[in-house]
This record gives sequence, C-alpha cells and structure tokens, in this order.
Amino acid sequence: MTELKYKFTNDTLFKMLFVKYPGLLKRLVAVLLKIQVDSIGKFEIRNPEMPPESLGDKFCRLDINMDIDGQRTDLEIQVENEGDYPERTLFHWAREYSTALPAAGKYADLPRTVIISIVGFKLFPCAEYHSEYQALEVTRHTPLTDRLALVYFELPKLPKTVTAENGLELWLSLFSAKTEEELTNIEALGVQEMSEAISAYRQITVTPEFLEAERLRSKARHDEAQALYNAERKKAFEIAENMIADGESCEKIVRYTGLTQKEVEGLKITI
Repeated sequence: MTELKYKFTNDTLFKMLFVKYPGLLKRLVAVLLKIQVDSIGKFEIRNPEMPPESLGDKFCRLDINMDIDGQRTDLEIQVENEGDYPERTLFHWAREYSTALPAAGKYADLPRTVIISIVGFKLFPCAEYHSEYQALEVTRHTPLTDRLALVYFELPKLPKTVTAENGLELWLSLFSAKTEEELTNIEALGVQEMSEAISAYRQITVTPEFLEAERLRSKARHDEAQALYNAERKKAFEIAENMIADGESCEKIVRYTGLTQKEVEGLKITI
C-alpha cells in the first residue's frame, strides 16, 4: 500500500482544491445537503483568500464560506478530535448567523445558516455516519425555526465498500482515502465527477503555491505541538518540585510526572 502524502482531509489542500474548482465544490455541497445541483442558482464563495500570513497562524481556520441561493453555508474539515466539537460548531453558526444582519436590518431577514462538518473521528454514540441537528421543541419535536442546521459526517463510520450509485458515500470516501490504491479503486468505478476530483487533487498537490502554503501550515502545526510539549514539561517540573518539598520518593515522582529519574534527581540538587 502506498500512503497518500496529502489526504483530502488536509485543510490546505481542501481549501485550495475547492476554491480553484468551484464546480466540484458545488457538486459536493449539493450531495452533502441532499439537493439537486441543477436547482442551485446563486453560488458564491465568500472567503476564497488564503493569505500567507494567516497560514502560519495556528488558529487559522481553512473552512469555506458560501452563499447558496440566500442560504449561508460553511463547510469545514476537522481531522483530530480536540474536544467540545459540537460547541465549536454552534459557536461558528452563531457568528455566521449574527453577522448576516445588516445595519437597520430586520431579524426576519436573517438567512438560514448551515454548518457542515466532515470529521475524521467518531463524534456521536450512534452507528450512522450522517447526523443533522436543528432547533426543535423537546416534547413535540416541532421546529422553532429553519434558520439553524448543524450537519456532521463522521468518516470512521463509512461502510468499507461504496458503490457508484451512492454519490454521498463516494464523495466521503475521497476524504477517508489514505492510500493511492483507494483512490485508484474509486476511479475504477467510472464516475466522472470522482475522476475529475482526483485529477484536480493530483494537479493541485504538485503546484508551488500549494507546497508553500502547506509548508507554512506544517510549521504552524509543529510550533503548536512544540508549545504544548513545553507547557506540559513546565507543569511536570512544577509538580515534581512540590512533591520533592513534600518528601515524596523519586519513584513516585517519576510515576506521577513522566519525568526521568535523572531529571528528578537533578531537581533535588537544585532546590
């Protein structure tokens, strides 16, 4: 098996690919929202830019914001479960929804706002890979409003094999693909838009623009990991110092902090 160097879940690739190929994005979103692509009139990407200075920021989100026939839609990829993800998507919905109200505008003019998340981890305790949440009355299950929709697709729950007839699972299988062989198997199904998406993927991943953007993103991820490691180490040393002051044994301090025996013994000399 040949592992993909860049997967479709790579946020840099995701943003660049679908901004440069809006026709593919339109077909993807139509499948995710269960609407006919031919029924879409206005389709606009509101945040196509990828400023280099933002790519190096660990807090940069490479989501895609769209206006689809007056509906605000945000599409995002999230590979790692960093905790509180439903709350995070609700926060993004609130920001998108509230900023859609123009000055002196009426609340009735606020648009339906949909946050779509494709996630690389199991999020909900159910077997289904597709979940959609709206604002409903808890007993009668009647909708409060149609303005809120949070849509999730959990890639680990996809079936092991997909068919050419299931467009949703075909698109999601691209995002779950980890090897060249998996992409080849998808191409072999003979679905034109899958072949187009994979061809676009291969073209994007060799461009200097993508490679430089990915370098900046990789550096940001590395810097974030290093900062987290340094913070954890600092905390471990603080705990060790307190345990030493309380007369705890070296073995216990090693067990509770993850420090080495040599590091703990060195601390005992300095305090």
